[in-house]
Amino acid sequence: MTPQRVLITGAAGIIGTFLRPRLARPGRTLRLLDLVPLDPAAPGEEIVTGSITDPATMAAACRDVDAVVHLAGISREDTWARILEFTIDATHTVLEDARAAGVPRVVLASSNHAVGFRDIGSAGPRGLPADSSPRPDTYYGVGKAAVEALGSLYHSRFGMDVTCLRIGSCFERPTDVRQLSLWLSPDDCARLIEACLATERADYRVLWGVSANTRGVLSPDEAATIGYHPLDDAEQHATAVPPADLPTRLGGHYCETPLGRAEPS
Repeated sequence: MTPQRVLITGAAGIIGTFLRPRLARPGRTLRLLDLVPLDPAAPGEEIVTGSITDPATMAAACRDVDAVVHLAGISREDTWARILEFTIDATHTVLEDARAAGVPRVVLASSNHAVGFRDIGSAGPRGLPADSSPRPDTYYGVGKAAVEALGSLYHSRFGMDVTCLRIGSCFERPTDVRQLSLWLSPDDCARLIEACLATERADYRVLWGVSANTRGVLSPDEAATIGYHPLDDAEQHATAVPPADLPTRLGGHYCETPLGRAEPS
């Protein structure tokens, strides 16, 4: 059964903003949580202002929820202390309060940077498998690898359905050659989340969050098993992207970014 009340953490962020109108459904309530003030609640919405690092806030936010879509946290490279607090420790808080509230399903936003040092050229004809073991490129990537490990633990220990989405580049349109391979359109992002919410058998899974890109280097097979069928292709934007060589490593410039220094995604 498709969840009727869905908590979205980080609802004011880029992906949260994309998903807010796209996940709205008759009979569904979206509970939207962020530290940043959100627009007033529309019909079928509930607004929660607070931090994912606060157990009391998360306990209240998880009450009577059927699923959590956890997007909040540090969205780029940053200091180890901030990655630890707002990505690793905060995800533990989210999962623990979801468990305590009896939430059966959680979708965790991971990233391609959890495997950023993987060699694109060795991906194979079907692309790099979604469950490739971690090879993080930054503290940010380490944080996302830890998020995945926490999700695995909470599935194995408590039977929660946990999906970790290794998101490529989710923006309105790709802006460079690397993103032509890793782009996840806002509409496909919503399709992927809906597929995660509709899974029938509790499991732990790691999936790529990408569109049906002509230049794709990531395997679509794992996400297809839960019914995700992307419809968009970054190639429609290719003429607006400056020509360049595809990076050797999946993480692109993140593989050379000084550790702990904030950089754009």
